[in-house]
Amino acid sequence: MSRVVRSSKYRHVFGEAKKREECYDNIKLSNVAWDSNYITCNTKNFAVIWDSVGGGSFLVLPLSQKGKLKSDHPLVAGHKAPVLDIEFHPFNDDLIASASEDGTIKLWQIPEGGLTETLRDPAQTLTGHRRKVGTVNWNPTANNVLATSSTDYTVKIWDAEKGRANNTVEGHGNIIQSVSWNYEGSLLVTTCKDKKMRIVDPRQQSVTGEVVAHEGVKGARACFLGETGKIFSAGFSRTSDRQFALWDPANLSKPLHAENVDTAAGLLMPFYDNDTNVLFLAGKGDGNIRYYEITDDGTKIFFLSQYSSNVPCRGACMFPKVGVEVGKCEIVRLLKLSPGLMEPVSFQVPRKGGEEVFQDDIFPPTAVPEPTTSADEWFGGKTVAPKKVSLEGGFTAREAPASFAPDVQKEDEGPATEKELRDEWKKQRDRIAYLESEIAKRDVKIKELQGH
Repeated sequence: MSRVVRSSKYRHVFGEAKKREECYDNIKLSNVAWDSNYITCNTKNFAVIWDSVGGGSFLVLPLSQKGKLKSDHPLVAGHKAPVLDIEFHPFNDDLIASASEDGTIKLWQIPEGGLTETLRDPAQTLTGHRRKVGTVNWNPTANNVLATSSTDYTVKIWDAEKGRANNTVEGHGNIIQSVSWNYEGSLLVTTCKDKKMRIVDPRQQSVTGEVVAHEGVKGARACFLGETGKIFSAGFSRTSDRQFALWDPANLSKPLHAENVDTAAGLLMPFYDNDTNVLFLAGKGDGNIRYYEITDDGTKIFFLSQYSSNVPCRGACMFPKVGVEVGKCEIVRLLKLSPGLMEPVSFQVPRKGGEEVFQDDIFPPTAVPEPTTSADEWFGGKTVAPKKVSLEGGFTAREAPASFAPDVQKEDEGPATEKELRDEWKKQRDRIAYLESEIAKRDVKIKELQGH
């Protein structure tokens, strides 16, 4: 990374946290031991994984409801085990997906105006993973296409409306730590506990490339850098230094750039703004947020500055670009979670006249939150890049959100009567006896082969 002074429109970008009265207080953040951002948002609501006992829940709150949250605020609570990840639908502000230790993914329809009572009945339940589900990621261009990963070492691609996993990708050697789509929604990049970063073609159900991105045993993250097509990864070195690297998916033999950041212990969370090529790096447990500029071809990275705070970060997410305050020259807004508080942090270019004249050089046309393909088209092989719109005059969302008419899949609740329970017990007893006999036969065969 060069520290030489270079010409850049974003060299003097500064971060500014909202005043306490414009933040969201009394947030009871989950203490679950899982590497999650804990928060997701759209231009209407934000959601936080909640600290709960006996099952899993999360909070969904309108962004207009600032101040101190009531202790008895209604939650979304339908999982039988802790919630590990959440993400709002990119084209429907009232739909959110949650993943849980109970092995299911649930989709929830949030009523207009927000929750007035605890929501327990999901709009859709997706079952198919054999162990806990750790990540949920909506496709950025195809409507109702969802990628999930699990500790069964698989990535599944769902048609969420129909409630089925059309594709399953195997090939990971350990727990999958992060999953991210590329700009057009045609590829995935994953990081894994086996230290490898993998590029996945979800429609071909195959891993097209892999590399040991970071030698450290702690968690890693990776994301595509928008229209550049390059990949950014963040993790730890063998000596536990925090570090990042740039990669060309066409040649993973060595990184385009690699650099150590510091010796702190918190995992790094990257957030990339495709319109400005500015990447934000927030560390768990850190008060500061570093930001860098990526060149147009995605091959070089330059340090810009950092936002400093004495309040540690537990999690964060990026606010949709169509919702930023253009008049204030706000290029990015991050929602930062700290103990008990959700604090919006605005990153602005210091310019005069932004209210009077639209600054088109720092606000190029941005991706519209509208699908470009249906789920059937996408699974059939069609790929269409996001539509773009100018933010001049502000963005007006279309009146009707993207369609979601689920073919509801009911979760297997198990035996309902004593007779059903006894029948199921007998069936499982016979199954166990059969498997034990097969294992015994295999042990005999192994001894015979070893004798030779």
